[in-house]
Amino acid sequence: MNSYPPIDEHGIVGDLQTAALVSAAGTIDWWCAPRFDSPSVFASLLDSEKGGHCSLAVDTTNTVTVRQLYLPDTAILLTRFSGPDGVGEVADFMEPIRGTEPADRHRLVRFARVVRGSFTFTLACRPRFDYARATHTLDRVDERTAVFRSGIADLHLQSTDPIALHPDGADITARFTLSAGERAAVVLTTAPAGADFSSAPMWATIAHEFDQCRRFWQTWLRSSTYRGRWRDMVNRSAITLKLLTYAPTGAPIAAATMGLPEQIGGERNWDYRYTWIRDASLSVRALSDLGFTEEPYAFRRWLRDRVDAGGTASGEPLQIMYRVDGDPRLDEITLPHLEGYQGSAPVRVGNGAADQIQLDIYGEAADALAQGTDMAAIAGWRTFSRLVDWLANNWDRPDEGIWETRGGRQEFTYSRLMTWVAFDRSIRMANAQARPADVVRWTAERDAVFRQIIDRGWSEKRQAFVQHFATDVLDASLLLMPRMRFLSPTDPMWLSTLDAMDKELVSDSLVYRYDPEASPDGLRGTEGTFNLCSFLYVEALARTGRLQQARYAFEKMLTYANHVGLFAEEIGPSGEQLGNFPQAFTHLALIAAAIALDEELDRAEAEPAPD
Repeated sequence: MNSYPPIDEHGIVGDLQTAALVSAAGTIDWWCAPRFDSPSVFASLLDSEKGGHCSLAVDTTNTVTVRQLYLPDTAILLTRFSGPDGVGEVADFMEPIRGTEPADRHRLVRFARVVRGSFTFTLACRPRFDYARATHTLDRVDERTAVFRSGIADLHLQSTDPIALHPDGADITARFTLSAGERAAVVLTTAPAGADFSSAPMWATIAHEFDQCRRFWQTWLRSSTYRGRWRDMVNRSAITLKLLTYAPTGAPIAAATMGLPEQIGGERNWDYRYTWIRDASLSVRALSDLGFTEEPYAFRRWLRDRVDAGGTASGEPLQIMYRVDGDPRLDEITLPHLEGYQGSAPVRVGNGAADQIQLDIYGEAADALAQGTDMAAIAGWRTFSRLVDWLANNWDRPDEGIWETRGGRQEFTYSRLMTWVAFDRSIRMANAQARPADVVRWTAERDAVFRQIIDRGWSEKRQAFVQHFATDVLDASLLLMPRMRFLSPTDPMWLSTLDAMDKELVSDSLVYRYDPEASPDGLRGTEGTFNLCSFLYVEALARTGRLQQARYAFEKMLTYANHVGLFAEEIGPSGEQLGNFPQAFTHLALIAAAIALDEELDRAEAEPAPD
C-alpha cells in the first residue's frame, strides 16, 4: 500500500469557489477546479501514486522540523521548516474572488522564502486531471512557464527567479537554493482547455495578492460579534465555514473532499462536496449567530430558488442535497482505478443518497428562512406556504433519516422533530409577517407531530427518546431537541434522555451517533465518534445547567483539533481524525457549543453568590 499523510495533517486554502488541501509536508494533495465539485487536478490523497500532487518543500536531505500554521485570522497557510541550516517557509494562499460570477480561472500562489540561514527547496508538479482518468501533455513555454494540457482542463505553472522549471516526462520538477532574505514563487492557475496562458508572475503582483488576501480575511472576520472565551477556535471555524461556501450562489458544501473513509479500509467513503439542505442551514445559522449577515442572506436566496425550481431526483418538493449551482443530479459512480485513502475503496464520485427521502430537511429549511425577513415578499411566501401545505399532507411517512442509512426507511424521531420545527417556524412567520396561510391546519399538524413524538418516540424501557418508533436504540441527533425549542432543557423527559445518552453514547468527551450493531444501517464496518454530536452534547449540557461537565467536554474536544484548528468528521479509536475534511458539520457545532457555553457561564457568574 502506498504512503499517505494522516487526514488531519492538512490545512485548507481557497478562493470561495474552490479549495485545496496542503499537507504538513508542503504537498498539495487535493484540489478540484473550477468548483468544489469539479473533477480533481490533484488527488494523491485518494491514490498517492496515481492521483497527482504538487510538492514544494525543503530538500529532504536537510534535517528539519516542520510546523504548519495560519497567519492569524486569515486563510493564508504557512509551512515552516527549521533546523541547523536556518528557518525557511512556504506560504500558500488563494486570493478570494469577489462578486457572484463563477470564474473559469483559479490561482493558487506558493512562495518560498528563507528567514535565516540557507535552504535548498525542491518542487514537483504532477497533475492528474479528471480524478486521474485523463492523460495530459506538457507545453513548456520557457524555463519559467509550463502548461499542462489535458483536453478537459489546463494547469498553468509559472515561477519567479531563481526557479527554473525542468520537464520530467509530462511533469515538472525544480531545485533551487535560497539564502536569508531571498524568496521565490510558483503560481498554479487552472483554466479551461486550450486557454491562453497569462503573463509570468511579478513580485509586485504576488505581494499585492498576498496583501489583498490577508486584508479580505481580517476585514471579514471583524464582522463577528463573538467576544467569548474561545475566540481563536471560533474564528478558525468561522473562516472554515466561509471557505466551504460557494460565493457565486451562497451555497455551503459539507466538506472539501470526497472518499475519505470513516473507517480505514471500510466502505463508508462518501462524496461530501455538495450542498445539503440540513448542513447548509445549520452552517449559516452558526454564521448568523456570530453576527454575519451576507452569508445567511445569500443561502436563503439559494434555498428559495430550490423551492421554486422543483425537479428533484426524489420527486419531493426539496431534495436533501444539490450541487452548488442548484443542479439536483448527483449520480454516484465509483472510481476503481484509485485505491482510496490507505486502501479504503470504493472511491465514490457523486452521492446516491440524493434521491433519499429525509423529511427533516423541511424543518431545517424553515428554521433557516425564519432567521430573516426574506419571506415577507409575496412571491416567496406563496411558494413557501405551498411547500408547508404539501408537508401537512406528507409528513407522516417513514424516511431514511438524518444519517442517510441504506438499510431501509423507518419512522425516525429526528425527522418528526424537524417536521414539528417546520410547522412551528412557519406559523411564527405567518403571524409575524401577517401573511395568508392555513394556520389552523398547520397548527393541527404541528400538534399531531408533537403528540406522535411523545407517544411513539419515547421508550418507557429506556426512559429516553429513541432513534425511531420501532427500536429502543438511542440517537445523538436528538441532542438538538432543546435548541429547536421542542422541549425545555430542564424538562424531566429531556434530562432522562440526556442521562441515557451519557451512559451509552458518550466516551469521555466523544459521542457516537448511534450503535450500528444495535440499529443496522445497511453498511459494513464501524465508525468513530462523530464530532458534530460531541459538540451538540456540549451545547445540551450547557443549556441543561451542567456547566462544569460541559466545559470539560468542550475543552477536551478542542484537543482533538489538528495543528491548525481543523476537524474532520469523526475521531477514530486511536484518536485519529477520520472522514471528509474539513467538515462543516463539526465547525458549525463547535461555534454553537462555544456560544451556548459562554452564555451559560456568563449567566452563572453574574448570579449573586448564595448567603
